[in-house]
Amino acid sequence: MSRISVRGFAVASATAVTTVGAVVGVAAGDPSSNDIETTASGATLLTDIPVGDQAQVQSASLTQQADAIVHAADADAKRTAEESARLQAAETAKAKKAEAEKAEADKKAEADAKAKKEREEKEQVASRSAARDAGDFEVQGSYTVAQVKAIAQQMVPAGQFQCFSKIINQESTWNYKAVNSSSGAYGLVQALPGSKMASAGADWRTNPATQIKWGLNYMEDRYGSPCGAWSFHQANGWY
Repeated sequence: MSRISVRGFAVASATAVTTVGAVVGVAAGDPSSNDIETTASGATLLTDIPVGDQAQVQSASLTQQADAIVHAADADAKRTAEESARLQAAETAKAKKAEAEKAEADKKAEADAKAKKEREEKEQVASRSAARDAGDFEVQGSYTVAQVKAIAQQMVPAGQFQCFSKIINQESTWNYKAVNSSSGAYGLVQALPGSKMASAGADWRTNPATQIKWGLNYMEDRYGSPCGAWSFHQANGWY
């Protein structure tokens, strides 16, 4: 109810109550009316106020009470709104904090991943630099499996040797003269045709170091690394 309607109701009610009370009191001669008009010493009695003004005084009193009620309601509404705003602000701040923390965590994870990749790339470069080339090995008339593996360990980057070894185990079981009777693929890495390996050295038929050099370059160029080639080999049975 608005302030105006409350006041209007209060005035109307006070007027009605005063009028009815006056009539009933006079007609019935109710002795209790004397008690109502009795007040503490020094206070203004209702009977001291002219009859014509009594309704106006009571109406003013009710209007003051209505004003107090409206004021209290406004204060409660204000407190409720302020509390709601405070809670909303707290939720917003909490959400922003969580979002900022997530962004920071994502940024750190991205930086860590980048640093790891750069570190691995440097290690691979260092490993390649330390690896020996096919021309570094003395040419022999024949090689045992152990000798071929020893050459490969010195030519293939350390972090890639296990993958390289698994491919060679699958393709030729470390036989540098292996020939596929169906396709004609040749050597440790089963190059098809075997003559492809001539790009690494004219002695590709008899020198396992030349075959390893060609096979390593092939795996890196096509799959990024021997481990990339091994992953493809596992999924497809060839590389």
